[in-house]
Amino acid sequence: MRAGAAARTPAAALPPLPAGDFSAWLSSALAALAEEAPADVPCGSCNACCRTSHFIHVRPEERRARARLPRELLFPAPGLPPGNLVLAYDEAGRCPMLVDGRCTVYADRPLACRTYDCRVYAATGVPTDRDAIAEQARRWRFGYPTADDRERQAAVLAAVRFMREHPESLPSDAARVQPIRLAVLAIAVHESFLQGESGAQPRRLPTDAERARVIMAAGEKLFGDG
Repeated sequence: MRAGAAARTPAAALPPLPAGDFSAWLSSALAALAEEAPADVPCGSCNACCRTSHFIHVRPEERRARARLPRELLFPAPGLPPGNLVLAYDEAGRCPMLVDGRCTVYADRPLACRTYDCRVYAATGVPTDRDAIAEQARRWRFGYPTADDRERQAAVLAAVRFMREHPESLPSDAARVQPIRLAVLAIAVHESFLQGESGAQPRRLPTDAERARVIMAAGEKLFGDG
């Protein structure tokens, strides 16, 4: 999420946004999930994710973020081990660190903010229930210059279908009801849904049980679910 001021023009009146080539975006998204690099989102002036009633997860090791965030706005994170906190939003649904349309702790913002990328909704076809984010997400357009781009998005979409058809494979109630968790899990586990060949060899397709185990493990790693 960028630090710039909010755009007020309705998304329907705005042109489509280039989201990048799908495989390149997917690699960067996986790096962000692995905490190897922050998400590089061309937000422009959009700050929809800062004003849509999100509780922001702050991990125990995020010392710089904790030092910048008001203690009175931090609360124990439900269902997570002690030391995990959430930053509350204000009565208008805005992050309290958003002032005059700008993030006042941008350089020290929590990891949840650093890795957030609303292109995940366009990539997975998972609809978000946050209207302002949904409007922005509908504008993204991916490029598909190679077969790999289309094969990997097909795998992402297949992962979403599998999790919807097999909700028992999802690691927690939160994963079943929160669109962002479903979308992020689909990105994280998509290789288990790739079809065709792997190099010179035919690809061995995992069983449903194997895929379910991969999803469970990804949920545990990413969200502490399980």
